[in-house]
Amino acid sequence: QVQLVESGGGLVQAGGSLRLSCAASGRTFSTYAMGWFRQAPGKEREFVAGISWSGTMTRYADSVKGRFTISRDNAKRTVFLQMNSLKPEDTAVYYCAAARGSVPERTTRHYDYWGQGTQVTVSS
Repeated sequence: QVQLVESGGGLVQAGGSLRLSCAASGRTFSTYAMGWFRQAPGKEREFVAGISWSGTMTRYADSVKGRFTISRDNAKRTVFLQMNSLKPEDTAVYYCAAARGSVPERTTRHYDYWGQGTQVTVSS
């Protein structure tokens, strides 16, 4: 069992930055691939970024590539999402997710545990 708690969301102007954190419970955190997803009002939840259990493989949605960076600290059981050059279209609730296995998949069905989400609002 893994419990995930996101933090770091908030209101920021376009062009600004935020750093999201996801703290995980459970001794097996280092064996899970981790992902960040987001969901805007009226839209489906979409993949943002993912990282393998070792941290050696990362994946990004095309819409955030070059602006967002995912990382993890297995000793602290935490995964991060550094978001730079934020745009109004990045506004959404951001969710952290954990998947058994090493590869960070892009679809929600591969993830076994989810956090409660943190709101990110980017003003123009």
